[in-house]
Amino acid sequence: MSKEYNVAILGATGAVGRRMIDQLAKSTIPVKSVKLLASSRSAGTHLKFRDQDLVVEETTPDSFDGVDLVLSSAGGSVSKKFLPEAVKRGAVCVDNTSAFRMDEDVPLVVPEVNPEALKNHHGIIANPNCSTIQMVMALEPVRRKFGLKQIIVSTYQAASGAGQAAIDELKKESQDYLDGKDMQEDAKILPTKGDKKHYPLAFNLLPQIDVLEDSGYSHEEWKMIHETKKIMLNDMNSKDIKVTATCVRVPVPIAHGESVYFTVEDESATAQDIMDVIADFPGDVLQDDIKNQIYPQPINAEGSRDTFVGRIRPDYENPGAFNMWVVSDNLLKGAAWNTVENAEYLVKMGLI
Repeated sequence: MSKEYNVAILGATGAVGRRMIDQLAKSTIPVKSVKLLASSRSAGTHLKFRDQDLVVEETTPDSFDGVDLVLSSAGGSVSKKFLPEAVKRGAVCVDNTSAFRMDEDVPLVVPEVNPEALKNHHGIIANPNCSTIQMVMALEPVRRKFGLKQIIVSTYQAASGAGQAAIDELKKESQDYLDGKDMQEDAKILPTKGDKKHYPLAFNLLPQIDVLEDSGYSHEEWKMIHETKKIMLNDMNSKDIKVTATCVRVPVPIAHGESVYFTVEDESATAQDIMDVIADFPGDVLQDDIKNQIYPQPINAEGSRDTFVGRIRPDYENPGAFNMWVVSDNLLKGAAWNTVENAEYLVKMGLI
């Protein structure tokens, strides 16, 4: 008889946490029990797992007694406080925050891209940033077949990347705009909650995601650069692939878009070659039919686990260079599903 696992979901009441519950219910993981954990403010909330009615509990170190697997998306400070406690009690944790991503001894994993990294875990596996996940999903088959020299990405990131409150803020601002009211008083979260100024997102674009650093880059841009290198090359500072990013928040509720310009080592590669390897890669869906105006759109990607790729075309000015457009549901493949999928791989590989 196969082993069954006691699972805890940390941050269960958040936008990602609720989707983790749903994705776990649909997964291949043999679940013996599920414990839902959150802050004292959310304790007592009732949520469903399959046909079970579960009560959310306040998180304490003892919450992890007897737990085999923790799926976490409760914020970096919460992960840093509680996941080491879970590991001490014998659990393996998959964390969907930035808390451990750049730790040398913590694997940063997209299962279709670098599953072998899971073998090196010491109790914690990190989920990459949502925008990084969909980009490496689109580019990994290209890298394997033709090599990668350079990546230049511009993101068009949905409000949900900043949580449910940002979606609610976008909706309120949109209605105020349509009613001829001032939107500024509704702007309390974006571009980033912890910064000094806040701006409306509705009918606007914000070229700042996360805090702006002294380098001139936002921390989101820094994450995309260094996470990509850690995932693909197992070295966050590698020079073997040059990566740069510009990250922009757009007035879309769910699903990020990315314009990706990349250069391959094999200059004989054609756009059709690129399309073919992407179409064959697990988790990627090619939507590239320009004659019929078929290309990825956030409104169609919402609710899907897949990464959608289209508008693949060569840069005729530079041999070996191409453009593509990538869209994925940032709350599923970019967060909840990638977390649960990592756990599925841990089970399949006998690493938990």
